[in-house]
Amino acid sequence: MRIAIIASPFISVPPHKYGGTELFIAQLAEGLTRLGLDVVVYANGESTVDAELRWLYPEGEWPITGELYSNLKDLNHTAWALRDCWKDADVVHLNNAPGLAFTRFGGPAVVYTIHHPNLSTLNDFYRQYPNVEYVTISRAQLPPDLLPRMRTIHHGVDLDCYNFNPNKREYFAFLGRIAPVKGTHIAIEIAKKAGIPLKIAGEIQPMFREYWEKQILPHVDGRFIEYVGEADLAIKNELLGNAMALLFPIQWHEPFGLVMVEAMACGTPVLAFSGGAVGEVVCDHVSGYICRNVNDVVARAKDLKKLKPANIRSYVQQRFSVEQMVRQYCTLYSSVVGAVEKQITGEPEGPRAVA
Repeated sequence: MRIAIIASPFISVPPHKYGGTELFIAQLAEGLTRLGLDVVVYANGESTVDAELRWLYPEGEWPITGELYSNLKDLNHTAWALRDCWKDADVVHLNNAPGLAFTRFGGPAVVYTIHHPNLSTLNDFYRQYPNVEYVTISRAQLPPDLLPRMRTIHHGVDLDCYNFNPNKREYFAFLGRIAPVKGTHIAIEIAKKAGIPLKIAGEIQPMFREYWEKQILPHVDGRFIEYVGEADLAIKNELLGNAMALLFPIQWHEPFGLVMVEAMACGTPVLAFSGGAVGEVVCDHVSGYICRNVNDVVARAKDLKKLKPANIRSYVQQRFSVEQMVRQYCTLYSSVVGAVEKQITGEPEGPRAVA
């Protein structure tokens, strides 16, 4: 079975720093390859994924410099990739909504992983393409009116990439985009109320430059509140592995929150606000605490020693391993290929279960 996975042309696969979707694509592609599947990844030429790689644009572009031009670039990349794999692929795995428009022309079976929050406007768009197999990365993303072909597959991580560290230092970590919806300013408030230092890592995107300069930078003193820049895998292991907890005070409906799994893979608990997928990712009182507000987080910080790093790591192994994620996608690919073959031979397709 040949699987064509199409990423955007903007960020390398895997990402050098920022890029949760690109990390997912890399780990999925490499996991499928290890199982013996024939995988080709369409990304940019800077990608280093351990699978067959094809690219139209040799270099990435992040952050994007012009919305209109970049959207056209993404469309051009996707159209080229689909045309390239049209006759050879059994399954095309899309990761961007505009790419769905090309499925009107037929071709291989299509799987589309939804990487954004549940949005009614996009759900209306998806309903125009009922033959696509839709995958949400959390149950929180599921729309009220389910599409005919929809299931949930949680992200997984390769635990070999994350160093387990049972010895924690007295500081909080924040890792993510420096943006209001991620709650960076609230992480600072929590740290100050708890009297515990905070190390911040993440990308400062141009659209949030004012937020950084007015609400974050004035608090950064390099000692109690420290900004360590963007984080590659080595920095993630050091930052998350040594932290007493990851702060995740989100202000939106988080689609998944891969950084929570990365922290827990290091044996580090998560102190998070509820919302979106948090309740699916964090096991309350086992791998962290799901909190109501700032004061609740501060109170729970006193209970962190009750959570055992080994149990946190084990929880990730059981629930969010890359092997588990890859197996679920393999099952999905096999089912859609079988459905297409039945359509060709005229056999009835049978019912579709929603996981």
